[in-house]
Amino acid sequence: MTGVPASAAGGSGAKPVRGGKLGTAAVNQASLWNIANILTMVRLLLVPGFVLLLFHNGGYDPAWRSFAWAAFAIAMITDLFDGHLARTYNLVTDFGKIADPIADKAIMGAALVSLSVLGDLPWWITGVIIARELGITLMRFWVIRHAVIPASRGGKLKTLAQGTAVGMYVLALTGPLATLRFWMMMVAVVLTVVTGLDYVRQAVVLRRKGLAAERAAAAERAAEATEEALQAAAGTTAGGTAEDTAGAVAGTTDVRGGVTGVRGGVTDVRGTAEARDAAEAER
Repeated sequence: MTGVPASAAGGSGAKPVRGGKLGTAAVNQASLWNIANILTMVRLLLVPGFVLLLFHNGGYDPAWRSFAWAAFAIAMITDLFDGHLARTYNLVTDFGKIADPIADKAIMGAALVSLSVLGDLPWWITGVIIARELGITLMRFWVIRHAVIPASRGGKLKTLAQGTAVGMYVLALTGPLATLRFWMMMVAVVLTVVTGLDYVRQAVVLRRKGLAAERAAAAERAAEATEEALQAAAGTTAGGTAEDTAGAVAGTTDVRGGVTGVRGGVTDVRGTAEARDAAEAER
């Protein structure tokens, strides 16, 4: 048993192949209602629930903040599992491609903004993290025509650090734990900035490579078109030269024949004159 319902294979009831992965037919029939997409939907629904729990009873009730932390933790855990299940069982859908990153940023953004509204988290931290996430998303669209920016190990560490730090801020911690969560958040901010700059570097490099490849392909196509044009022109010129040469040879032959005929006529006239002179001498 793989734990994946029949609906994950598009409702066809296709059995998974050895190794726990679905066959090609099941991949092509992946339904919207598969386990990966359901987890993504649950994470989206947890966003408003988390906010309500966090702000319940004024936003400073330790019990309700514990409930909010549980909702946030479930959302972060589903973030780890839905992508893994989609890749492992080939359950990738267009809905998942769009909804998954939206759900990721929605739960994190809601937590950051809510904590800043409550005064627990400085607004500059919220601004840095949200600006980085939105900027990287736009950067991905900027280079998507040329290449896809792969997820890096630093990006995964950033996500882990952010989730841990925000989760600690959601809880009503005091004393050394409150100090620890501050430094954990500083680590998350540093990783956020560093990985963001690394993504920008990768995006610029990939875009340059993509544009260079496009220019090279265009130059190659232009060279091929020029070569074909030259070959066509050379073929036309060669055919014209042969015809001109044949005409020139024929004209030269006619001229030569005419000259030979003139020379023969002159010889005949000379011969006639000499014969007349000889006859007169004999007389």
